[in-house]
Amino acid sequence: MLTPLQKTTIRATVPALQAHGDTITRTFYARLFAAHPELLNVFNPANQQTGQQARSLAASVLAYAEHIDRPGLLAPMVQRIAHKHVSLDVQPQQYRVVGQHLLDAIAEVLGEAATPDILSAWAAAYDELAALMIDTERDLYHTGTEQPGGWSGFTPLRVTRLTPESSVITSLTLERPGGEALPPYQAGQYVSVKVKVPGDDHWHIRQYSLSAAPNGQQYRIAVKREDGGVVSTHLHDRVREGDDLLVHVPAGDFTLRAGTRPLVLLSGGVGVTPLLAMLHAALTDTPQRPVTFIHAAHNRAAHAFGPEVRALAAQHPQLRTLVFYTDVQDTDQLGLPSHQAGFITAATLKPALPLDADYYFCGPTGFMATVEGILDELGVPVTRRFTETFGPSQQFILPAAALAAPI
Repeated sequence: MLTPLQKTTIRATVPALQAHGDTITRTFYARLFAAHPELLNVFNPANQQTGQQARSLAASVLAYAEHIDRPGLLAPMVQRIAHKHVSLDVQPQQYRVVGQHLLDAIAEVLGEAATPDILSAWAAAYDELAALMIDTERDLYHTGTEQPGGWSGFTPLRVTRLTPESSVITSLTLERPGGEALPPYQAGQYVSVKVKVPGDDHWHIRQYSLSAAPNGQQYRIAVKREDGGVVSTHLHDRVREGDDLLVHVPAGDFTLRAGTRPLVLLSGGVGVTPLLAMLHAALTDTPQRPVTFIHAAHNRAAHAFGPEVRALAAQHPQLRTLVFYTDVQDTDQLGLPSHQAGFITAATLKPALPLDADYYFCGPTGFMATVEGILDELGVPVTRRFTETFGPSQQFILPAAALAAPI
């Protein structure tokens, strides 16, 4: 357990982390991958190249340092990271490797400022955080393995259907090769897919949201073809119906909460996938709950799952839909009242939004920042915002209620 003096030392390093956190985490990843190249492709290389992965780690380390006296506030951050680790099949022994390279990176970047007392305090802090993560992940692993139909690690699931959803997105329906039941999942969760691309010595792991309501027999994921994307290109160009893919049990903490308050689901691009599962769940589980489904896409060709959502709206009078096309083409036919041209703004959204609603939103980083700004402008409390960015989290926002709680 951290001593009072070590906690004081950790708190005193917060300004240094704010100033050098990105450099420290970039140095850490360079050291880690040089010593353990087999871990390189566990992480999306695009996120490494853009620095998103380093910023995500820096944000989590900074959140930990800032709240060292109130570790209970870190529960949302711990849960999100633990779910991601479990989906990657991270094992307890890997924490020691990571810890050593993180301390070495701190020492390298801070130089003489990294005194023995500082390094000792951070070693103790890391050990405490690692123990918390390992315990949390152990519970998730146990649940994944012991639940009906569950399994440990990655198991082969068969691609039984490939469905083009847009010009860049294709759905893959997955089933057990022997027809056995699949474990349930919560709307908003994802599965990890592990592939070995021809010509590459390493395995790659990517997460894909489950986009349909659970039925016990099938999982449906949607894959967007990314420019330069190693795994997405492989899945689009090489995988065929009848092929098997290695898949992890569902994980993820971005899930639909029970309730009767009006529900607003906002998605951008392929961020529609977890919200589509939430839409199915809300219409089925709480049919009296008003739902507004808002989606932004480049144009009709890039608009995935449009027919599916329109069919749901025709069947469920409590569902309202609104679509924004940001790059309108001549063939897009915006005649429908539910379709608009341009970007989402507070002015265009406000007439469609119910009062006192819960907001769930998902999409690329720019879309997420726009939605956060709009909700700020409209005065939506942070306690009614539930989010997930496609990519490593660049910040960890602690619940307002928790921040206001006494120590």
